[in-house]
Amino acid sequence: MKGTRVLLKSINRNRSFSSRTTHSQSQILQMDQSERYSYNPTLRWNPQVEEYFSKAYGAEAFSRICKALTRPSCYSCIRVNTQRTTTEAVIEKILEIQREKRLHDTVNNQHMNNDAEVETLSVDSSRSETSPVLKCQIPGLDYVVFVKGSGPHDIQYDYHQDTPPKEIIVSRKCAEAVLRGAQVYVPGILACSAHVEKGDVVAVSVGVEQPIRDNGWAIGITRGIVLQGLKTDPQYLERDGLYIGQGITTMSRAGIFRGLSGLGVDMTDRVFKLASFNDITTDVLKGDIFLQNLPSIITAHVLDPKEGERILDMCAAPGGKTTAIASLMKDKGEVIAVDRSHNKVLEINNLAAELGLHSIKTYKLDALKAVSESNLISEVKVGQSQSESESQGGQEEEFIKSLSILDKVNDNDNNNNNNTGDDEGVKVGCYKSKAEERKEKRRMKNGPGRNQATGGRGTKCEGFSPNTFDRVLLDAPCSALGLRPRLFSGENTVDSLRKNGKYQKRLFDQAVQLVRPGGVIVYSTCTINPGENEAVVRYALDTYKFLSLAHQDPRIGGPGLVGHYESPDGYSEEWLRPGEEDLVQRFDPSGPHDTIGFFIAKFNVGPKDCGLNL
Repeated sequence: MKGTRVLLKSINRNRSFSSRTTHSQSQILQMDQSERYSYNPTLRWNPQVEEYFSKAYGAEAFSRICKALTRPSCYSCIRVNTQRTTTEAVIEKILEIQREKRLHDTVNNQHMNNDAEVETLSVDSSRSETSPVLKCQIPGLDYVVFVKGSGPHDIQYDYHQDTPPKEIIVSRKCAEAVLRGAQVYVPGILACSAHVEKGDVVAVSVGVEQPIRDNGWAIGITRGIVLQGLKTDPQYLERDGLYIGQGITTMSRAGIFRGLSGLGVDMTDRVFKLASFNDITTDVLKGDIFLQNLPSIITAHVLDPKEGERILDMCAAPGGKTTAIASLMKDKGEVIAVDRSHNKVLEINNLAAELGLHSIKTYKLDALKAVSESNLISEVKVGQSQSESESQGGQEEEFIKSLSILDKVNDNDNNNNNNTGDDEGVKVGCYKSKAEERKEKRRMKNGPGRNQATGGRGTKCEGFSPNTFDRVLLDAPCSALGLRPRLFSGENTVDSLRKNGKYQKRLFDQAVQLVRPGGVIVYSTCTINPGENEAVVRYALDTYKFLSLAHQDPRIGGPGLVGHYESPDGYSEEWLRPGEEDLVQRFDPSGPHDTIGFFIAKFNVGPKDCGLNL
C-alpha cells in the first residue's frame, strides 16, 4: 500500500507538472502569436540615406520620425468651400451621413447575427461608432474641419495552435491605402490561403520589399501563391508585425485571382479606424469640401493672396493649393496654374469647375520653361531695377492683353469650340502643330471626343514674361518622403535625393524671374529631406541677395535645421544659419499636430537692382 501511495503521488506530481507545462506553452504560443499578428513595421531605407538622415536629425529623433511615417494621421482634414457653403453646414451634413450610416450598419449587423451561415463573423464595432467632427481652432482656419479617427488598435485574430487563420497578402500600395480607410480590391491582392470561400474571415497582411543581391529590393511573392500560415511558408517571417486588420472576402480564392477588378475583401476590423469618405464624396457634399492635408492648407495661407492679384502656381496638379488660393482671394483676381502633364491640367480644370471657381486659368507648361524666351515681348532681366521694370509698364500691358487673348482661346477650347484661334494667340506661346490641325479637322468632322467631353484640352503655353506676377507658389516636385503611411523607403538613394535638390533649384530660378519686385515667393515640399528643404533656401538666399525670409502666418510647424552636412564622398550641403530657423516651418510627422512631413519657406522680393550674389 505504501508503495502504491508513493506511486500515485508521483503520477499526480507529473500530471500537475505536465498541466503547468502545457499552460505555459499555451501562454508562450499566445504571446508569440500576439507579436506576430500585430502592426509594428520597421521602415527600411537605403543605408547611406539612413545615415544621412540620422546625422541630420539625430538617431533618436529620426527613429521617432520613421515610426510616425509608418502610421496614418489619426484624423481626416477637410477644407470647406466657403464660396458655396459654411463650415457649420458641412459639419451638420457629415454628422447626418454618419447617423444614416450607423443606422444602416446596425440593421445589417442584426441581419447578419440572425443568419446562421454568418453568425460567427466578426463585425467591426467601429462601423457603429460616430467619429468626432471638430472645427479647426487655429486662427484664420475656421473653414477647416477635422474628422477624428483612432489607432493603433489590437485586433483579435482567430489563431490556434497548428490552425492559423486564413489570410491574404496585399501589396504595399494597397496596404497604405487600407491604412487610410480604403477597402481591399482585387488588383492589390498578392497571395491567399487555400480553400478561401466567399464570406470567410481573413487576416490581412502586407508584402513589403526585402533586400536582395546587388543592394536591390524585391517583394519576392508570385501573385496567386497559396499561403499555409505556417513557418514553412517562404514569407512567414517577413509578415511578422505587418498585419493591418481583418475582413470578409467578397469572393472565393478562384474568383480573386481570375478577376481583374472589384472588391476583394470588405475590411471589418482595422488597426487604424479612420472615417471613409467614399459616401461623403457623393452628391451630398460634392463641390462643398476638398480633402487636403493641413500643411497644404497652411501653405496657401502663408502665400497670403489678395483680391485682384495675379498669382502663379508653378507645379499646380492636382489643384488643391490652386483652388485654396482662389478661395482665399474670394475668386477675385487671376490664378495661373501650370503643369507639364496634359491630363493633370484637365484634373485642375475639373476640380475648379466642381468647386465653382472661375478665377483659375490653366496651361500646359513645363515649369522649367516658365519664363518666356519670345523676342516679341521684352523681358525684364533678373537684376533690373524696379524703376526700369516700371518703365516697361506699357510692354507688360501688351503682355497682359495678349494673355487675355490666350485665355479666350483656353475658354473656347474648354467649351469645345472648334475655332482654330488667331495669330495673336500664337505670339504668346499658344501654337498648333500640323498634327493638331489634322486632329482639329477630324474633330470638326466627327464631333468632340472623350477628352473634349470631360473638360476640354489644356492650352499649351511657351511661358510668361518676367516680373508679371504678384505672388508665386512653388510647391516643388520632391521625393515625397513626408507622406504617410509609408511602409518602404529603400528605393531612394543619396544620388536621387541630390538630383531632386538640383531640380528644385532650377525651378526656383524660374520663380525668381517671374515674380515682381515687392512680391512674394512661397516654396514648399512634402519631404523630410533637408537637401530639398533647407539647402534650397540656403541656395536662394545666397544666390539672390534681394530675397529675404519672411514671417509666416499661421505658424504651427517647428523650426528648420541649422548647420551643414559633409558626406564621406566629399559632398557638402549648407542649411540654415542661426536666426533663420524660426522663419521657416518644418512639419514633423512625429510632432504633436500629427501631420505629414512638410516644409514651407516664404520669401519677400526686394528691388531687383541688387542683382545676383554670384
